[in-house]
Amino acid sequence: MAAPPASAAAPRPAPPPLAAGDAPDRPEGKSETTCEDRNAESLDRLLPPVGTGRSPRKRTTSQCKSEPPLLRTSKRTIYTAGRPPWYNEHGAQSKEAFAIGLGGGSASGKTTVARMIIEALDVPWVVLLSMDSFYKVLTSQQQEQAAHNNFNFDHPDAFDFDLIISTLKKLKQGKSVKVPIYDFTTHSRKKEWKTLYGANVIIFEGIMAFADKTLLELLDMKIFVDTDSDVRLVRRLRRDIGERGRDIEGVIKQYNKFVKPAFEQYIQPTMRVADIVVPRGSGNAVAIDLIVQHVHSQLEERKLRWDLAALASAHQCHPLPRTLSVLKSTAQVRGMHTIIRDRETSRDEFIFYSKRLMRLLIEHALSFLPFQDCVVQTPQGQDYAGKCYAGKQITGVSILRAGETMEPALRAVCKDVRIGTILIQTNQLTGEPELHYLRLPKDISDDHVILMDCTVSTGAAAMMAVRVLLDHDVPEDKIFLLSLLMAEMGVHSVAYAFPRVRIITTAVDKRVSDLFRIIPGIGNFGDRYFGTDAVPDGSDEEDGGSAG
Repeated sequence: MAAPPASAAAPRPAPPPLAAGDAPDRPEGKSETTCEDRNAESLDRLLPPVGTGRSPRKRTTSQCKSEPPLLRTSKRTIYTAGRPPWYNEHGAQSKEAFAIGLGGGSASGKTTVARMIIEALDVPWVVLLSMDSFYKVLTSQQQEQAAHNNFNFDHPDAFDFDLIISTLKKLKQGKSVKVPIYDFTTHSRKKEWKTLYGANVIIFEGIMAFADKTLLELLDMKIFVDTDSDVRLVRRLRRDIGERGRDIEGVIKQYNKFVKPAFEQYIQPTMRVADIVVPRGSGNAVAIDLIVQHVHSQLEERKLRWDLAALASAHQCHPLPRTLSVLKSTAQVRGMHTIIRDRETSRDEFIFYSKRLMRLLIEHALSFLPFQDCVVQTPQGQDYAGKCYAGKQITGVSILRAGETMEPALRAVCKDVRIGTILIQTNQLTGEPELHYLRLPKDISDDHVILMDCTVSTGAAAMMAVRVLLDHDVPEDKIFLLSLLMAEMGVHSVAYAFPRVRIITTAVDKRVSDLFRIIPGIGNFGDRYFGTDAVPDGSDEEDGGSAG
């Protein structure tokens, strides 16, 4: 793939002031103030002063499980562990994410350059993946060597390249991945892993980012951050002493024995495969601008607009799918629909009869779960040949905000049911659904999942929610989509994209308006239920909320 002119590596002028706030390559930590801390503070004086005209930089938070996956800049909030809606009306991914590789020596400022690129790109979805998360698990002997600064963490064999490659492949496909969290104090992986999702841009940074041929093939753009060795040494001293509780002697010993030789043998030679070399790292604004221009052009080529018109026309005049089950339209059910559809119905009555319908809908949906024969004894000592649930567990997942109103009905009929939530909002500029929040129970892949949203018009949000569940390894035939009211368009869209998902509702309306509102519809369910201000056009959907 063609890259911008490598003029960033043009004749090298004298280094300008570097930012003392450049983030280290590895996760930051905290420790009590010690003699080593004071030594680290004294090392700050060895670094060049902060460059003028640049605000202090903060480390991207996508690397830490305990912090929110956000990067707040002066312009906007960037989601660093989210997913763009790169799925078409068939539920398939349109384009792979654009992957940028950032290589360079230890403490060269790769993370800082990555953050500067993210800020300059000004895109809402980005993933920052650090190679530091993929150190191999050490044996007891290697642990002992590491404790005495005698283990080489700067050798290619120290990294789990198989896991790196499989993780990056999944991210490029828009799938969720679990990434290990490495503890540099104990030289071991933590028990918990963090979850990331594919995004518009994936930035992968690490000292050995270009050391594997298969890994190189996954990178659409390769950038080498070239920083003076003295500056890198000072940064490493400050980081290891101030954050990892190590002494100067041990750090220098490790640097001379492993870090410096590894850079000369394994890292510096990979500069030749880079599309762009960035001298002086974060101090080179010209190189950053060139990189951003090229990435912008690539993103424009990969852009996908959520084609609601395609959704609307794709299945016109087709019979309703077999996977759809509509609650029998008895006089009671039609009576409740009459009440909740009436614009004059009070909020109290709307809530009351909506809850009644939800309860009937949930009970109906449970009849589609797998059951097996079982025999129990009655109090009279007689055998009774009955049925029992044949699955492991039932989990409910609500699409916020309207979907959460169905949770009480599910809890009322399913004892100890687990609940997860998904927030999908419509991008007002592009009309695309975007995932903003996700909380799912552990081991959800083993469960039957009841996905709940009160209305489904286009099916866009429902399709995205199903994709999220599939990316968490929930089998398609174990997903039940429940909604009080659906449009035929939404039914066809979901069924065509995911033919094994069971769709269950209390009613299906035939039409949607030019603004993709269900006709005759029910109005904005969330506003009527929660008593919030109505959307001026009487939308069936949340204002800036679910695109379903």
